[in-house]
Amino acid sequence: MTKIDKAPVPLILPNPGDPRLTERVAGTDQAGAAVEINVPVERPLTLYLNAQEIVTMMTIGDYPEYLALGYLLNQNMLKYDDVVTEVEYDDDLQVVVVRTEHHTNFEQKLKKRTQTSGCAQGTAFGDLLEAVESVALPKAELRTSWLYQMTHAINTMPSLYLEAGAIHGCVLCKEGEPVCYTEDVGRHNAVDKIAGWIYRHGVDPADKILYTTGRLTSEMVIKTVRMGIPILVSRSGFTAWGVDLARQVGLTLIGRARGKRFIVLSGEGRIVYDQNLSFVEEESARHKRKGTERDE
Repeated sequence: MTKIDKAPVPLILPNPGDPRLTERVAGTDQAGAAVEINVPVERPLTLYLNAQEIVTMMTIGDYPEYLALGYLLNQNMLKYDDVVTEVEYDDDLQVVVVRTEHHTNFEQKLKKRTQTSGCAQGTAFGDLLEAVESVALPKAELRTSWLYQMTHAINTMPSLYLEAGAIHGCVLCKEGEPVCYTEDVGRHNAVDKIAGWIYRHGVDPADKILYTTGRLTSEMVIKTVRMGIPILVSRSGFTAWGVDLARQVGLTLIGRARGKRFIVLSGEGRIVYDQNLSFVEEESARHKRKGTERDE
């Protein structure tokens, strides 16, 4: 059981050595030889808000409290000024319960779920667009030196993706330094964990950058705006609606950020081009990830 109170802000980084997150599976390779590889686990986690069952998510199972809080925040079922009295997680039952001071009832809202383009079946609720229309994102800057520093750090850092593949990552950065790096089978879960971490520890999002390994879809744009983060970066590509939404709300949207290259399709005014590209290395083959050859 975790009480919601003030706590030191922890640095969250991947732990690919955690035995709960992967399994060894035997198989056969292209030559017919026996092989054994690591694969990520996925297990159900059922979320309750007070007495009401909200959703069952498939997740790798780490940071369930952050995932639960972030999901509710990003679905506009919990406000950043709401008082959460308790988050209770039962590992045996695979259940997490978020309790608030005020009464909640989302029976009608749960009927308006829309499946998103996110892998592992992300969902969004019908009034999310209304929730982001009134958001005023903070003025901030992104120095290209920070961008190259953080993408190099992320791509070379030990991670569950490099250990077992089949996983998405989201990273919250301050200037060029990662401060919260989460992974999961769906990028929506990974970003929800970051939202929960921000809420749990009262982290100011105004000077932060969000990096994702996945596509820059409408879902990712909405969740980034909901968190109050002004800059969203991906090594992968864009969807048209994601770009349209980013331009509507003034989000800086950067995609295809690999090695020396990146493309900005929204919010270029925040970027300060201070990096001499002759000193930037191309991405090494050892650290190439999903989306290098094509947008996925």
